Amino acid sequence: MTGKLVIIGTGPGNPGQTTPQVLDAIGDGELFFGYGPYLDRLSLRPDQGRIASDNREEIDRARAALDAAAKGASVCVVSGGDPGVFAMAAAVCEAIETGPETWRRLDVTVLPGVTAMLAVAARAGAPLGHDFCAMSLSDNLKPWELIERRLRAVAEAGFVIALYNPVSRARPWQLATAFKILRESLPVSTPVIFGRAVGRPDERFTVAPLGEADQQSADMATCVIIGTAETRIIDRPGMDPLVYSPRSANP
Repeated sequence: MTGKLVIIGTGPGNPGQTTPQVLDAIGDGELFFGYGPYLDRLSLRPDQGRIASDNREEIDRARAALDAAAKGASVCVVSGGDPGVFAMAAAVCEAIETGPETWRRLDVTVLPGVTAMLAVAARAGAPLGHDFCAMSLSDNLKPWELIERRLRAVAEAGFVIALYNPVSRARPWQLATAFKILRESLPVSTPVIFGRAVGRPDERFTVAPLGEADQQSADMATCVIIGTAETRIIDRPGMDPLVYSPRSANP
């Protein structure tokens, strides 16, 4: 008997930002595989099982979930944010491609979620109102030299940039280096948005010009959005500013 596997994104952490479609999938699931803190966000019934693993064990987690589904279980693989953005959907696809033929026959569904850059952008106003890109600063799966080339390319091309995984204890220097690279192409007045745990009780949200942006404002739970030369700030008395990128752009 073959079960099914659903890959879900719970959103950035605020329960109100988990989609109804994902909530339905959680209600139907039997076994839940995921990073422990993401599983902790779920309100599972006694008859639903959870298999937690470390955040760096994505491929092993994907294989274990696929194996359980192949044995007949109704499986949920849990990501925070959106499962297709630097998350488990790609890991499951990679495992299927290199795994046994039986995994290719499984009923696999990916359900979207609100990813961190969308939550941070909504908190700020509309910094993604024009062309943008998303990058991870982690060099665990790609060389740092490639990250540097991409930063220069997208800054020179005029894209707003959303940075995931900006710093960690193992690589505390990379965000500062990224800011230095971006200052080669962007004005020092370019808005930089730091959004940590947006929508949760421990939210931290700040806006600073690129010339003063400090990596100490970020950790692994932070999404950093860097505007372009055309991104604007609207100051508001007694309130956070609105940051937006105009819908039109000059050549």
